[in-house]
Amino acid sequence: MHVLLCEDDDLIASGIIAGLSAQGLTVDRVASASAARAMLQAAHFDVMVLDLGLPDEDGLKLLQRLRQQGHSLPVLILTARDAVTDRVDGLQAGADDYLLKPFDLRELAARLHTLLRRVAGRCVNVIEHGPLSFDPSSCEAHLAGQPVDLSRREQALLQALLQNRGRVLSSEQLKDSVYGFGDEVESNALNVHIHHLRRKLGNGIVETVRGLGYRLGPAQVPQALQR
Repeated sequence: MHVLLCEDDDLIASGIIAGLSAQGLTVDRVASASAARAMLQAAHFDVMVLDLGLPDEDGLKLLQRLRQQGHSLPVLILTARDAVTDRVDGLQAGADDYLLKPFDLRELAARLHTLLRRVAGRCVNVIEHGPLSFDPSSCEAHLAGQPVDLSRREQALLQALLQNRGRVLSSEQLKDSVYGFGDEVESNALNVHIHHLRRKLGNGIVETVRGLGYRLGPAQVPQALQR
């Protein structure tokens, strides 16, 4: 999951980045509304965590503007504004969830996973794909009931494909799901992760669509597990 964090407090932001990264999420942070708008144009994100007290524009106005422009990105407001009217205003402005500071990082991560689950139309966290199952919240993958050891990048790549079943994703879209905006990415890095997924989950799990990108294919159970 690629998270855009819009938070101007350096201490809070560093704690969120460390906590979410430890749980397998990729986080890019901006400290202003203008930077958030620029980042949304530059990269693809799965969800946005939005503080309301931004230095250049109130976060609520930023959210309203994004919704007016047609942005459907799930947004979780993270703020110290605890009045009922503030929560109502946030939700009516287009927020998908509202969490008060101080907060527990585990709850924040759980709420983010829930937002993506709702967007995908699932009622449970575990994503089933033939003999393959993947739980984004625990980052556990199983093939034919057997655990599969995936690296953090491989988990992010698999999640992006599973959440976009039937869609062709470009290399840039997949890179945005796997890497942070400031990460140094070698030219063949994505191909390496795709190779590893194919080796662990079957050659067909990632289908190459020539000239367009990649899409999710069928998972294949190794012959050793079929016996």
